[in-house]
Amino acid sequence: MAIATSAPTHILPHPEAPQTLEDSGLSLDMLVQLSLKTLFFAGELTGSDLAERLGVLFPVIEPALEQLKWHHQCEITAGAMLGGPAYKYRITDGGRSRAALFLERNHYVGAAPVPLRQYQDYLRRFAEVAPRTATRDRVRQAFSHLVLSDGVLDQLGPAINSGHSLFVYGPPGNGKTVISQGIRGLLDGDIAVPHAIEVEGQTVRLYDRVQHEPLPMPSTENGLDKGHGPDHRWVRCRRPLIMVGGELQMDQLELTYNPLEGFYRAPVQALASGGVLVIDDFGRQSCSPQQLLNRWIVPLGSRLDYLSLQTGQKFELPFTVLMVFATNIKPAELVDEAFLRRIHYKVFAESPSVDQFAEIFARWCEYRGVPYDRTVVDEMLHNYFRPRRIPLRGCQPSELVDQALALAEYLGKSRGLTGDLLQAACASYFVDDREVPPTYA
Repeated sequence: MAIATSAPTHILPHPEAPQTLEDSGLSLDMLVQLSLKTLFFAGELTGSDLAERLGVLFPVIEPALEQLKWHHQCEITAGAMLGGPAYKYRITDGGRSRAALFLERNHYVGAAPVPLRQYQDYLRRFAEVAPRTATRDRVRQAFSHLVLSDGVLDQLGPAINSGHSLFVYGPPGNGKTVISQGIRGLLDGDIAVPHAIEVEGQTVRLYDRVQHEPLPMPSTENGLDKGHGPDHRWVRCRRPLIMVGGELQMDQLELTYNPLEGFYRAPVQALASGGVLVIDDFGRQSCSPQQLLNRWIVPLGSRLDYLSLQTGQKFELPFTVLMVFATNIKPAELVDEAFLRRIHYKVFAESPSVDQFAEIFARWCEYRGVPYDRTVVDEMLHNYFRPRRIPLRGCQPSELVDQALALAEYLGKSRGLTGDLLQAACASYFVDDREVPPTYA
């Protein structure tokens, strides 16, 4: 994913690079394994290049390299007069054999993981200082591209500031998904996401190149510099927006272990830490709503999520996620009172009024570069919508305009909207199951 061009303000200082092995919080054995596996694929690296690949300063991995040299699993081939960071380290045949054993158990190669305790501490501090800046003016600006009532906007602001949970419900086509996506624009600041975390000697990959949007890191010197700087085991990112829909499976909410890779991948709610997790089309997943609700009921109440390793060992992560459940199914048909109580805010995505419908129509005409005529819209509502008792939906104007323009192009007519074109667009857009009786001679 491309680096974002604009950088949000810092919420917390980026974690500082550890100066020693002890500061890193990792075991010597883990760094020995990572160093040797990295050399296995690279063949030969300078000390500073190896440290850079592991996201740490050279003094952190120096004890691991000393041990590998002692066991004749790597050797220095150049740079002996310049010091450890400039040495060239080459893996030996014995080192290759040992690295192959490590890779049989765990294929993870990359930035050294962050210990669980350090990540827990970071998330707790993040939850304490995350800004609550969704003022009335900012909410209206953030959703200015949508036509929403003041009542809906004034419900969204406090829900976003709470950082807790939100239920967006209502008829289909009224922008529930777009509303949910727009919340991210009101989450100020950035967040540091570890490439991976270490739990009981196991590696859990956390940073996701698809789901996370990286931001520029502060510039630093290379691994030869032993001064202070940012910890490159973490990636500075925009606060995430993770969306899942009908494809959501229960196993996506738990740690996923791949026996071929030998390490874990984090669940979707962990990827969304510090940001928004949208469960779109809630109630239409292959797993039942009750199963999903039972999975979320503890994190929403305690703000702690509990995950399990294959060994049965459980650990907790602070639940710093704004949960958004979006559905067009009536809440009473999906959830019980106990769960609704844990979702602190409920927003009804109401259908547009006639004037709001016309405003959406006008905006889409402007976007598509065609003249807008309110009279044509009123005629369509009077001649087609009202006789058939078709309810107004926020999605209808854009889709009817697009279909009318496609029909005009097909018929070779000039680019514009007429009553006849909109009538024909309605006929192909809506399902009309009224059977017209035949006329017999």
